[in-house]
Amino acid sequence: MNCLVTAGPTFEPLDQVRRLTNFSTGRLGVELANFLTDRGHAVTLFCSESATYPGARRARQVVTFSTTRDLERQLAAVSGENPGGVFHAAAVSDFAFGRIWARTPAGELTELRSGKISTRQGALLAELVPTPKLLPHLRAWFPTAKLVGWKFEVEGDRARVLRVAEAQCRESRTDACVVNGPGFGAGFGLISQAGDWVELATREALFAALAQGLDS
Repeated sequence: MNCLVTAGPTFEPLDQVRRLTNFSTGRLGVELANFLTDRGHAVTLFCSESATYPGARRARQVVTFSTTRDLERQLAAVSGENPGGVFHAAAVSDFAFGRIWARTPAGELTELRSGKISTRQGALLAELVPTPKLLPHLRAWFPTAKLVGWKFEVEGDRARVLRVAEAQCRESRTDACVVNGPGFGAGFGLISQAGDWVELATREALFAALAQGLDS
């Protein structure tokens, strides 16, 4: 079966030399792509150019992306390929930089535009604006695919995280959501749009459950 897997962090530039990103290494998505490839699936891996995971990438095809807009453009471009499964494990930045200001000695704010903002400007004020959400577009781009999203939650408890994941499934019309992070606790949860979920202790167990979902 043809599958798409996204992995690693997007970044958003402050200027031509600095960027905003997150701690994702890309490991989970890369290893999922390898797992599916080893089981005979034809996998295209969309992997961040910022991914630091050094492991092998055995997918049939590896495509790199940079910013959220870049990943959005590349996924939309393959929307006609009709994959059987789409696993959106990439850690998409929630915010991008908007306007940047420096404060003058008189206390006024002056907007800055520069290829490399100088530290001589002193303290800066940066506007953060939400990046586009990619998950809600996947159903329109891949109408017949088995779609799986991800939720990494830091705060709250397991019950709250599962509610958030279920809501994500309904709102984005995905078939399932993988949840993990400190808010969930050890291991992973795999929750369906109907609210049914299973607890999976290891990456290997998670990958096996996702692969089994392709056949159901």
